[in-house]
Parts: sequence; structure tokens; C-alpha cells
Amino acid sequence: MRSLLFRSTLLATIASPVLAQQAPPTTIQPTQIPPSQAAPATTGAQSTPVAPVAAAVPLPRLTDEQARQLVAIIEAGRIEHGLRHDAAAAKVTATDNDTLVRAALDYARAVRTGRLAEADFKEDWGLRPQYWDPLPSFADAVAKNGLARWARALPPPYSGYDGLKDGLKAYRAIETAGGWPRLAAGPDLVVGAKGPRVRALRQRLAVEDSQVERMGDTFDGELKAAVQRAQRRFGLNPAGTVSTQTLAALNVSAADRVAQIMANMERWRWIPRELDKNRIQVNIAAALVTVFEGDQPIMSMKGVTGRPGDQTPMLQSSIHSVVLNPPWNVPTGIAARELFPKGAGYLKANGFRVIGEGPNKRLQQQAGPLSALGRYKFDFDNPYAVYLHDTPAQAKFASFDRLASHGCVRLEKPADLARLLLRGSAQWTPEAIDAQIASGKTTRAQLPTPATVYLLYWTAFASANGTMNFRADPYSWDGELAAKIEKRSQIQAAAPAMAD
Repeated sequence: MRSLLFRSTLLATIASPVLAQQAPPTTIQPTQIPPSQAAPATTGAQSTPVAPVAAAVPLPRLTDEQARQLVAIIEAGRIEHGLRHDAAAAKVTATDNDTLVRAALDYARAVRTGRLAEADFKEDWGLRPQYWDPLPSFADAVAKNGLARWARALPPPYSGYDGLKDGLKAYRAIETAGGWPRLAAGPDLVVGAKGPRVRALRQRLAVEDSQVERMGDTFDGELKAAVQRAQRRFGLNPAGTVSTQTLAALNVSAADRVAQIMANMERWRWIPRELDKNRIQVNIAAALVTVFEGDQPIMSMKGVTGRPGDQTPMLQSSIHSVVLNPPWNVPTGIAARELFPKGAGYLKANGFRVIGEGPNKRLQQQAGPLSALGRYKFDFDNPYAVYLHDTPAQAKFASFDRLASHGCVRLEKPADLARLLLRGSAQWTPEAIDAQIASGKTTRAQLPTPATVYLLYWTAFASANGTMNFRADPYSWDGELAAKIEKRSQIQAAAPAMAD
């Protein structure tokens, strides 16, 4: 799904005044590690670490030609990698060697490990970039006159990132050309409909779909097929009818799509440079779960992820065990808000027992067919108390909108995943798993090899043919992240520095 090959890019050259080299070489003094580069705890959010003591390092001296080349790299890259929305804001204003070098180091950190600083992260954004010092590789590139090669090696080495980069260029062009008109509300549009709203629909779809005929005011079979293609790109039910959800997706502006792509590119930069080849990936926004073995997808299933207000956090961790026939220790907030008010009769009928008394009392739902965790619970360390689990509520898997949990991830095929993860265990053969489930007794089955799990939030991605796909932004994280990228870029452009 993701390639470790970089896509070569020809960086544009621009005319720029020769930068004077009048000031003496300066040094970068020992500082704290930039908060945005803090090494991540694999179990979730982390605090800024204490920086190691480092010796002062002199800033490289650029030749006039290198200075011109570096300005071109930074200005083009700020747009290509979604660090600035508007091209006018991407200009480099440095007028001396040291300011330009600091701008280059800041640019390199942003492209390699993300634009945000520690203070910009929300609590639920538990996936944080690893610390990386850009100075050694930059100094080597200056010494060897290899700035273009150095710049090409900065972005995340994934085809998923490359696809977004291409998509960003395309949607910037659409935005520059005026975007698309907003479609008017009205009755659902179906085959046989006629009139100006149909004509406007054709023109709107044609902006992103070259197969659509712009002329005509009749909703025919070809237009239905075009609507279905759009609905698949938006993750909607491809019924071919333009109703509320489809209309809302089509009316997201081109500028907002640019911001959405920018946000998703930033999230790619938070991911380790090498993903574990054997892993489980959850796309929170799309509620999809994919299992990789040897870096190849071998299993996929629907999930149910956190509803708005009970967000599933982004994080990286490791599944170490599967609890068979798990009881549910109900979080205090859920018990108080949703369960205790239903009364003792409801609690008894659904297998809950009250533990303790007074303000410290809590609920536990016994293992069994009624347990909200079903028959399987996949544990991994994290500060959010979330996990993957089975569920007796199967109806939601038939829905296209599957954000309905309190933050954990419900699995469509938990038994298949348990057998796969316990494969190789002498104790937990498929027969032994089945027998334990049938017994109704709770037990913890240790995995023979821990499985890395990534909870990720992807709302924009490119398909194999380069077509951009978008999902709804249920947590409203895209706009917030894009705004943080823009604000942090403004701050750093005003005073580029290593961290002083």
C-alpha cells in the first residue's frame, strides 16, 4: 500500500538577489530540543523531554549560487508540501546567510517531522513525531553541493504522502481557477429530473471528473454513474441519488479541500519513517481496519469508531494479548450518564453488577453474550483507555456512517483477528480458542509476537490512479490542524530559528 521509494521532483528555480556574506559565521548554541520534535512515547501522548547538552555547531556558509538554489527550494516546498496555503505567503525574506540557513533548517524540520510545535497538539493527537536534527545532513549537503538531493530526501517516504502532494497541486489549481459553484438545496435529484439544478450538478461534477458531460439539464444514466463515482470518492452510499449527504460533500469548497489535504499531509509527517511490516492500521475517520503482514494487506474489516464527543485518539502502540470472554468495567462517566439512570431492572437484565457503594460505586458487565465487549478484547497500552474489541451490536457494520462508539474500536471480524494474532502459539490453537470461548470463562491469551497497532485519522487520500478521495471530518480536526499549520508557519517565517 505504501512504497518506500521517493518520487523525484524537479524544483523550480527563481530569480533572486545574491545574498551578501558579510556577517561572520555564527553558531547554534545548546538549546532544548524543539518541542515539536520530542521523541514519542509509543503508547500515546507525551510531555516535552529534557534536551541533552550539545556543543555549539557553526552554521554552514552558502555560496551565492547555493543561496539562490535554497530560496527556490524553500519557496516551492512550502507550497508543494502544504506548509502555506497561499503562494504569496511562501516567499523567503532572508537577506543574510545565517537567516537563510535557519529558514532552511526550520523548513527541513517541518517537511520531515511536521510543522506543529508541542503546544499545538491536542490531547487526542497522541501520535507525535520523533526528534530529528536537520543540521548535520544540511551541512553535509552544503559541503557536497547537494541541496536538491537533500531536499528530495526530506518528505515521508510513502506513496500515500506522494499521492496527497499531487492532489494538493491539482486542488490548488482548481481553487486558483475559481473552484466550483455551490449547489442549491432542493428535492433529491434522481434519474429523470430536469432543470437548472441538474445542469449545475453536471458542471460541479465535471470539475473533478473528466468523464462528465457539462452540457444538458437532464439527469440520465450517465449522470447517475458520475454521481455514484463521486459518492464512492466521498465514502458515501453509492445509490446515485443526490440527497443531503451527497450535496454537503459536493458543496465543500475547493479551498477547504486544499486545507484538508494539507492537514492529512501533516499527519503523515508524524508517522515513523518506517512502519512495522506486521501491523494493524485503523482509519478512524473511515472506520476501517486493515491488517498487514510483510507490509502487504492480508485482512480488512469494517470498524466502529468514536462518535464526535467521544473521539478515538490517534496513537501508536502494541497489542500484547487478547482477553477471551472479557467483562466490561464501565467507565465512571458512561455509568453515570447512560446506565445508572436506566434503573436497577435494566442493569440486572443486561448482566451488570454494582461494585462498591456511594459516590465510589461502579458498574461491571459480566462476560457473556450481552457484554458490550463481545467475546474478544485486544489490549494495548495507552493513556486513553481504548482498545479493539468485539461487539454484540452487529447492525452498525451495515451502515456507511460507523462513528458510534465511546472511543474504542469495535471489530467486524474479531474472531478472525484473534486467530491470526495467536497463530504460532502452542497453547492457543484455533480449537483451544473456540473451547475457551464456549466455556464462557474469562482468560487472557498472550500473543506469541506483539502486534503494532496504529490508530490514524485519514480524511483525504489518493487512489492508485491518482484520484483524490475525501471523507467527512467528523471530529473537525482538519480545519483546526490546517489553521495551526498556517499559524505556526507564520510564526516561524517571522523569526526562523533552531529553538532559541
